[in-house]
Amino acid sequence: MAFFFFFVLVCILILLAIASYVRFARRRKEKGQGHGGYGGLKLPPGSMGWPYLGETLQLYSQDPNIFFTSKQKRYGEIFKTHLLGCPCVMLASPEAARFVLVTQAHLFKPTYPRSKERMIGPSALFFHQGDYHLRLRKLVQGALGPDALRALVPEVEATVRSTLAAWDGRVMSTFHAMKRLSFDVGIVTIFGGGLPPRWKAELRKNYSIVEKGYNSFPNSLPGTLYYKAMQARRRLHGVLSDIMRERRERGEPGSDLLGCLMQSRADDGVAPLLTDEQIADNIIGVLFAAQDTTASVLTWIVKYLHDQPKLLEAVRQEQAAVREATDGGRRPLTWAHTRSMALTHRVILESLRMASIISFTFREAVADVEYKGFLIPKGWKVMPLFRNIHHNPDYFQDPHKFDPSRFQVAPRPNTFLPFGNGVHACPGNELAKLEMLVLIHHLVTGYRWEIVGSRDEVEYSPFPVPKHGLPVRLWRENRTVDRTPPCE
Repeated sequence: MAFFFFFVLVCILILLAIASYVRFARRRKEKGQGHGGYGGLKLPPGSMGWPYLGETLQLYSQDPNIFFTSKQKRYGEIFKTHLLGCPCVMLASPEAARFVLVTQAHLFKPTYPRSKERMIGPSALFFHQGDYHLRLRKLVQGALGPDALRALVPEVEATVRSTLAAWDGRVMSTFHAMKRLSFDVGIVTIFGGGLPPRWKAELRKNYSIVEKGYNSFPNSLPGTLYYKAMQARRRLHGVLSDIMRERRERGEPGSDLLGCLMQSRADDGVAPLLTDEQIADNIIGVLFAAQDTTASVLTWIVKYLHDQPKLLEAVRQEQAAVREATDGGRRPLTWAHTRSMALTHRVILESLRMASIISFTFREAVADVEYKGFLIPKGWKVMPLFRNIHHNPDYFQDPHKFDPSRFQVAPRPNTFLPFGNGVHACPGNELAKLEMLVLIHHLVTGYRWEIVGSRDEVEYSPFPVPKHGLPVRLWRENRTVDRTPPCE
């Protein structure tokens, strides 16, 4: 029976490959690619791999960075390939990234697999362009702007203290600990500091199920990860609806992100309030955007500081001065304190460059586009390669060396894009930096840590993180620690 199902699956894949190839050949003929290209323009150089499969297997059978770097060395800063069933154009120069994300952004729409849109919610702001996107972006930026972040510092600090206290004396996966921290910071940002524990527990439980199914094969059969994730997604919507209903009954929408969304109207004052479905989609979208990426960077920061003892000591000295300004930690940090952490801020910027958690972003050409004499056909995916730009020695000398001093001078325009660029750049980047600054402050002034096991291997889940999430033993400063290996 198992062999029968395997045989059927192979036959289906072969038929899909044949159908995809026939359609691709027909489109080539219709566009006239065999007679001088599309309107006289040529496609970028590159290889497309097998029909339907393209070069997906090559990408996922090795370090993705090696795949993209080898392509760039062979073909240059613009090249074509075929990934995940889609023809793609890769762009690895600052000028190209600006062309796609800023100056000609109207020609390239954000694109995501339909299964992921369904899971987060089709009304989430990063799936849209135009007036609706601008309206939502303005709301989110307002709730995450400097004034709002000033008020959030005590809540972020309390969350950091709680995370480190729970870790004290134990070996834990840094990535998992940082995911919990980022989720808690996201909850405070969205709902303020007064969310009842029962709601927070329900949100955490169901979000965890959704997250596990996010990168799974979109199979809706009962029992699959995708099916369970979609069920948990519906429960998340129910919890958010209950929270909104409770706020309306009290007549207090709140001044946090949820409250801003509940009271939103367009600038002209005519457009209706957002629906509960639109609000829920955007809240879940913010949770997704706020967790894994920030947790990945925090994990790399812990590793980079551990591996650079002299740098770690310099950061400790800077943070010791901040701690002294808070009366030895007896008074809370303020926004002004976080603005005084110059070296620590450079460490964060260099960590963002080195790790390049977002290696690229997906766009789709909405029309045939010419770029530097090449054609980007309508419907093709377009991927600015941030990591390739960040690791290019033309823009960052000795790019594989961790050197925060390089950020004493601002990098050249469009060469440092850890949060993207243009209208779709991450609106929560200042919140993420605040979380990192507060975490580093309490980590280096109150704790010591050591990495347990291998420290140099990397895994992708889907963002790059040290293997096993970087297991670390953490203990309070001036405390004897038991280094007995943990039980299996």
